[in-house]
Amino acid sequence: MGLYSERVLPRLIDRACGSAQLAKWRGLVAEGLFGDVVEIGFGSGLNVPVYPADVRRVWAVDPSVTARRLAAERIAASPVDIEHVALHGESLPLDDATCDGALTTFTLCTVSDPAAALAELHRVLRPGMRLHFLEHGLSPDARVAAWQHRIDPIQRRIADGCHLSRDPVAMISAAGFEVLDHNSRYVPRAPRPWGWFTGGVARRL
Repeated sequence: MGLYSERVLPRLIDRACGSAQLAKWRGLVAEGLFGDVVEIGFGSGLNVPVYPADVRRVWAVDPSVTARRLAAERIAASPVDIEHVALHGESLPLDDATCDGALTTFTLCTVSDPAAALAELHRVLRPGMRLHFLEHGLSPDARVAAWQHRIDPIQRRIADGCHLSRDPVAMISAAGFEVLDHNSRYVPRAPRPWGWFTGGVARRL
């Protein structure tokens, strides 16, 4: 990782994604998680304060050392046992069917191979267990989508690989999950190419 990606960007993401509005969305998406949970794109631990009381352990996955340092205070304040186990969601050092839940927030836009990351989540989840997700992605508005495709090359350069034009629901469905519920909307006051958010829950078949 370069200096910008490792030292600067995690701090920018921590601030940009740490708003009270997003904390509310995070809390809604995390509802129902329990037991042993794997979270890819753990980042600076912005989801830690909203883990439900029934969550016992979180296997955290993130490549950024700076983000893990930013997460230290949140981890220390949490009653949940949180352990960093991997750098990348595409390769999880967890046995098959060992997790009671999975969580991903603003991660499928950036992982280099989202299909592989989702396949890993499918592998480590117990049958019938659920993936909880909150992602930004491709707008259903054709004019906004066209701008997302135009902006994508610049977005990927300045945001360390983040795409605006991925469709999280389609990717999750293609990975063999049954999407049980999802809610998509534009975030108030956010520019529309960046502001189409989807939160939901999908079941591992």
